[in-house]
Amino acid sequence: MSFGNSPALPLGGLPRVNLTPRSEIERRARASLLTRWGWGIAAALLVVAIVASGAFVLQTAANQRLAAENARTNDLLMQVAALAPVREKLTLESELQAYRAQAMGTDLTWSRIVATAETALPDGVIVGGFSIVPGALAQGDDPTLEFGAAGSLTLISTTPAEMVPFVRALRGLPGIIAANVDGWSIEMDAGAYSYSIRIVVDQSVYTGAFTAEAGE
Repeated sequence: MSFGNSPALPLGGLPRVNLTPRSEIERRARASLLTRWGWGIAAALLVVAIVASGAFVLQTAANQRLAAENARTNDLLMQVAALAPVREKLTLESELQAYRAQAMGTDLTWSRIVATAETALPDGVIVGGFSIVPGALAQGDDPTLEFGAAGSLTLISTTPAEMVPFVRALRGLPGIIAANVDGWSIEMDAGAYSYSIRIVVDQSVYTGAFTAEAGE
């Protein structure tokens, strides 16, 4: 049976009505939100705990390394302290060597100076004596340009001898800076003649033995 063109109503369905109070719905929503927040806070606390544990482990390892390095440093300091007397003796030895090098830096080989002069002696003339005083220690890089020692040579001959050629020959010899006739011929009782020659030599005549020891 139909009533004109009215649409047919669906039949067989049960009516559904949400009778839950609005306050209960809101409470459930709040409870769900609180649950989610609780899980989030728990996860955050877990992460913090893990990070804190890692940091504690790293800090503990760093403290252990620091303690080991401090112990090693203390051990080294004790070893250095034990070597202090040795270091003081080495320092004293070095200072003494430097002092000796300074004090004995003008050490001369007298025979070398006399032997050099003898190479230019005229025939019949010998070296009867010498008096040579060393100068200061070398200050420049070239010892042949620095004053080394000065003094006189006493020459003896049985006959009068010309000293000017000898003096000129001396001036051309290695190590001789200057040479001059310091005294004229003096006839001695034994019939010999004595001459005094003034010479100046450079610092190449220094042996340098003690200076070499100080530099080793």
